[in-house]
Amino acid sequence: MLLDTSGLLCLQHRDEPLHDRACSLYREAKQPVVHNYILAEYVALVTARRLPRSLAIAFISDIAVDPNVRTIWVDRDLHDRAIELLLARSDKTYSVCDAVSFLVMRDRGIQEALTTDRHFEQEGFIRKL
Repeated sequence: MLLDTSGLLCLQHRDEPLHDRACSLYREAKQPVVHNYILAEYVALVTARRLPRSLAIAFISDIAVDPNVRTIWVDRDLHDRAIELLLARSDKTYSVCDAVSFLVMRDRGIQEALTTDRHFEQEGFIRKL
């Protein structure tokens, strides 16, 4: 299962309506996957929501080194492929982070995402939140 930005928000913040569901799904996941663009986007999301930034930074730092979570580091090739995907889907409002997520999921045969983002469904994936 891919841990998306919105899923991380639900996972970390108890006030999120889907917090309990996110925690349950996270505990059940065999080896969750995240990439560094999601971790970067998470800090921006938390900042925009005026939530404690220092807690978000500590949270993503822990995720990045957690041996139970596979962290993918985006290289130039993956980034370029994401831009190509965005150009091919010009009718969609996907972010670069979304496009990288879709490619990571396809490359690794992942079907499910811990996310509230409907873009994942538009690309044929299963949105778990």
